[in-house]
Amino acid sequence: MGLLDHPCTATATLATAFVLAASAIPASASAPPAPARPLSFSSATSSASSSTVLPGCGEHSTLRQALRTLTEDHHLAGAAVEVTDPVCGRWSDAAGTADLGTGRPMNAQDRLRAGSVTKTFTATVVLQLAAEHRIDPDASVAHYLPGLIDGNGYDGRKITVRELLQHTSGLPDHLDAPEWEHPERLRYRHFEPRELIDQALSLPHPGASAGSGFHYATTNYLVAGLLVQQVTGRSAESEITRRILRPLGLRDTYWPGDDPRLRGPHSRSYHLPEQGAALVDGTDWNMTFGGTGGALVSSPADLERFFDALLSGRLLPPDRLSEMKHTVAADPDRLWPGARYGLGLISSPLPCGGLWWGHAGTVPGGHRALGAVGPGGRRVAVAVNQVPSTEQAEEDFREVVRAALCEGRGPETARPTDGKIVEESA
Repeated sequence: MGLLDHPCTATATLATAFVLAASAIPASASAPPAPARPLSFSSATSSASSSTVLPGCGEHSTLRQALRTLTEDHHLAGAAVEVTDPVCGRWSDAAGTADLGTGRPMNAQDRLRAGSVTKTFTATVVLQLAAEHRIDPDASVAHYLPGLIDGNGYDGRKITVRELLQHTSGLPDHLDAPEWEHPERLRYRHFEPRELIDQALSLPHPGASAGSGFHYATTNYLVAGLLVQQVTGRSAESEITRRILRPLGLRDTYWPGDDPRLRGPHSRSYHLPEQGAALVDGTDWNMTFGGTGGALVSSPADLERFFDALLSGRLLPPDRLSEMKHTVAADPDRLWPGARYGLGLISSPLPCGGLWWGHAGTVPGGHRALGAVGPGGRRVAVAVNQVPSTEQAEEDFREVVRAALCEGRGPETARPTDGKIVEESA
């Protein structure tokens, strides 16, 4: 998995990497020597006239430099970004290489594995069903799935649907199990959700009881997927396709099932099995271990469209979107400082004021995706095909997001929060 090193335990590395875009990395870690790679940039045509730069639109030099930092200073194979602004239009840039075998340049149109961004799709459908009065977010998991969570001190009668979506259920992550210390050994294996949930329930308690604290666990979203299936009579994958992918025309977004290959134009993905080792191509991977918590394939453009539709209120009524944006403080070891978690949504502060809302995801082979919407409706999607291997590289990945959303915006005073719960509008 282009694994991120967890600051506490070796067994947590896969779960942390699969979380999202950043976990703490020992500062002493160093990037491996990298072969020479072509550097390329491409810019989509903006809706503004090329001869007239609208106020706040600019030439995107800060964003371009942020991408170059990832590929030139940190030696990531490739990085790409697509940005859309209601005033400035759309632009995309890329640096590095999509395929080290052929030398094909990275671009912002290729598909990639979206990892934990999948969680936002799943949470959206759960909240759509809540709006239809078919799911009560404050009802227990056992109300819908009796007996699923029962044993080793875990009790589905004491865990609510809301706590699943917010990672406050107290459930452990199946990816913390010892066998996931070497995920490449499981690369082509099929997993069933109940098998993975049972694996999680055999693990020690992560230290947080239901409702008492944040503990990120993909297991929560496997349970949420089974909940959707129980309520609708159809798989969560088919419901997400029917309710989100098709109506929004997300043609690059699909469920790979057991097929380890990626369909259509895509970047290859690369990871380091261990520090000092050579890069390994991790593109082909059976993603059933992620399921409704991490299996989706997508593209930057599709992720932009999805988060724009979600945060502009086209997928949920206002009260349910507001629920989605009630956040709790996230563990900075599994997200990053300042990040907060709602119901399948992350909020993160911007240096130019306000917050971005979205999600990110990292998968074993090395793909990382992030989709977000910032103040004023500007949206960004970032794709890399190799996971950063140092703390500074992680920080510089986040700098791409900040540059994309803050270019052309002066410093502002961020709106205050009460220190516990945030409810903001993108």
